[in-house]
Amino acid sequence: MVASLSSGVIPRIMHGEDISKPVLQILAIKKINSNADSERYRILISDGKYFNSYAMLASQLNEMQHKGQLNEFTIVQLDKYVTSMVGKDGAGKRVLIISELTVVNAGSEVKVKIGEPVTYENASKQDLAPKAAPPLANAPAKKEPAFKNNNNNNISMNTSINSGMTHPISSLSPYQNKWVIKARVTSKTAVRTWSNPRGEGKLFSMDLMDESGEIRATAFKEQCDKFFDMIQVDSVYFISKCQLKPANKQYSQLNNPYEMTFTGETVVQLCEDADDGGIPDIKYNLVPISEVSGMENKAAVDTIGICKEVGELQSFVSRTTNKEFKKRDLTLVDMSSSAINLTLWGDDAVNFDGHVQPVILVKGTRINEFNGGKSLSLGGGSIMKINPDIPEAHKLRGWFDNGGGDNIANMVSARTGGGSFNTEWLNLKDINIRQLGRGDKPDYFQCKAVVHIVRQENAFYRACPQTDCNKKVVDEGNDQYRCERCNALYPNFKYRLLINMSIGDWASNRWVTCFNEIGEQLLGHTSQEVGEALENDSAKAEQMFSALNFTSHIFKLRCKDEVYGDMTRNKLTVQSAAPINHKEYNKYLLKELQELTGIGSATK
Repeated sequence: MVASLSSGVIPRIMHGEDISKPVLQILAIKKINSNADSERYRILISDGKYFNSYAMLASQLNEMQHKGQLNEFTIVQLDKYVTSMVGKDGAGKRVLIISELTVVNAGSEVKVKIGEPVTYENASKQDLAPKAAPPLANAPAKKEPAFKNNNNNNISMNTSINSGMTHPISSLSPYQNKWVIKARVTSKTAVRTWSNPRGEGKLFSMDLMDESGEIRATAFKEQCDKFFDMIQVDSVYFISKCQLKPANKQYSQLNNPYEMTFTGETVVQLCEDADDGGIPDIKYNLVPISEVSGMENKAAVDTIGICKEVGELQSFVSRTTNKEFKKRDLTLVDMSSSAINLTLWGDDAVNFDGHVQPVILVKGTRINEFNGGKSLSLGGGSIMKINPDIPEAHKLRGWFDNGGGDNIANMVSARTGGGSFNTEWLNLKDINIRQLGRGDKPDYFQCKAVVHIVRQENAFYRACPQTDCNKKVVDEGNDQYRCERCNALYPNFKYRLLINMSIGDWASNRWVTCFNEIGEQLLGHTSQEVGEALENDSAKAEQMFSALNFTSHIFKLRCKDEVYGDMTRNKLTVQSAAPINHKEYNKYLLKELQELTGIGSATK
């Protein structure tokens, strides 16, 4: 049976009335952009009496069109939609953007156009009038207060936002001025500062999301002071009067061609009815702590755990910026009987109160790997929630309160390096014999080897000066360096070592990679000293690197196949490099001889 259309609703929808789930008919559909990354479809839609030729599908509905579900004459129910003004200064056409719909009757079933619709712009005033409910019999007249207080602490300016008709994020462009978005804050960075010959400043960034898409917004200087404390992660706001510009895709991974900058005219207002506003909640892809050990270094992860232990607040001064930083290490445990360290920075570290052993949920926290152990760091753009009201948190709380945290067997952050004799001893030839590094997880082993050659080429890179970030920076000129991860410009940088060298034992030789801490240890110099020598004093750099040649160490190595382009390479990374303790090493050799020959016993 063919469904009846919601006759006459299109003019009311296009003039701002909220019609619940109208039933309409698709009369035509056309692709308006051939770019696969931003494919959009325009449709001609009818209510049987009026039609609208300015309707578009949100990108998440493209798949329905690809599957042939939205053909001519198809009858659909609009479950979620918004209207948006497209054109400079709001003087263009108002467009209906459909974000969710349900197919009621397929086009092949209907086969014909229903009614003789005309453009909705010809609708009479009577058709535009909302269908009001009849008045109650003895309803008292509504009295307006003699004085109305317009002050609102949730509004950034004295002017309130007209939130009656909001625009979807996906419809924003620099060619529009009069728009209002309703969006949830999914992440927010800490305030970052800069200083250069042209002056000083500060900024913070946030990511905003609605049902149509997401966008990054940044507030500088006065706007940073004005909005930072007001804007909270996971809250929903009406936002208007921001500057839009093309997004620099080198620094933003969001699926939006534009980004926003707050200005002196920007207005922000808290949305009080966020639960009913159709804005999606933040999604968490929670991973058990036990699985973090198998994830890649520097990857972002969402996880949840009980704060079992709280470390002391630590302060230190950066060698590159002379700024003081504060951090605090926590130990999280979960029902996988695993534990991992989480590092908090800045105000999060100072203000953290863990005496009640709260449940902690983190989103987008960064994985750090050192000496075979994995830890987490709460950096810019990460989210931390204390005792969140979600089923996973309540289940975890019950598990811990009943003694679940007493038997933690897997310490994900435990270092397995340092020449420990509990780690398997192999020679470099065993890598090929045993096919090490070919599985889903890396393999770890240790060997005694001598350094043959140390490459000076590409032995360092310029990194973000922030303590919790080691991302390579881009030289923007004029003594300005941009960090993609922090989305910020800095007047300086720090050196980070990335040393490649050839090592060998009695069976074979291999190229290995050393990162910053191991490189500093082997060279006996800080990364700052090495970087400056490589850039400014080649003789001094040669002396530093040549001193490492033909020295022997106990190397703890990580072995894993990695893909470069269309090639797979077996990569070795140094997790630790310890001086040879000959007494302990001889004990190991005697034990191996005993097992091989069955003669004698190892020296006590």
